[in-house]
Amino acid sequence: MSQEVSYVYFVPGMAADVSIFEYIKLPRDKFVTQTLPWKIPNKNESIEDYAKRMCEEIEHKNCILIGVSFGGVMVQEMSKYLSLKKLVIISSVKNKFELPTRIKIARKTRAYKLFPTAIVSKIDNWEKLAFGDFAKKRAAMYQKYLSINDKRYLDWAIENMVCWNQEKTPDNLIHIHGDKDIVFPIANIKNCIRVDGGTHVMIVNRARWFNKNLPEIISDNLR
Repeated sequence: MSQEVSYVYFVPGMAADVSIFEYIKLPRDKFVTQTLPWKIPNKNESIEDYAKRMCEEIEHKNCILIGVSFGGVMVQEMSKYLSLKKLVIISSVKNKFELPTRIKIARKTRAYKLFPTAIVSKIDNWEKLAFGDFAKKRAAMYQKYLSINDKRYLDWAIENMVCWNQEKTPDNLIHIHGDKDIVFPIANIKNCIRVDGGTHVMIVNRARWFNKNLPEIISDNLR
């Protein structure tokens, strides 16, 4: 008797291209994977309506939804309109209480409105702004993976991340988080699978860990 195949959908981080998942390889006899790229938001579109539009790309019922960083926020919003087998977030937050202090301050002061998205959207070569070998390597990674530079999208995504108002964590959510994440420090994170040495970009530079552990984490018999 053949084993049932699970369908897995991945949502990338803020402004990131789906290529951040290029090194994630799940067993093909158990999982069929698909990536969901970001859409350009409509004018004044709520995160709820945006999530509904993202759900239109889901072709299978009872699937597994995995989101990274802001993508983790998005899959939680999408889960409100879907029947899922598993909901997984990586390098993200489960509710507004897990957001770091600097983001809470930005929300209160509306400082996020001052972020120069018009300038960022026009940067076509991050390496020109980098100094030193390490900075150039990081800039090259940004150049490769952070390809969504539409100003309307950036303004929308930043505001909805900073002002995300969820208080109740979805039931049975699985949270994977690195203990070296400086965007969402693990000191604020509760009830997660901890990845030693994992940073905010561990979906890229710790792909081996995910390839080894993710199949078991998202398997049907996990409790």
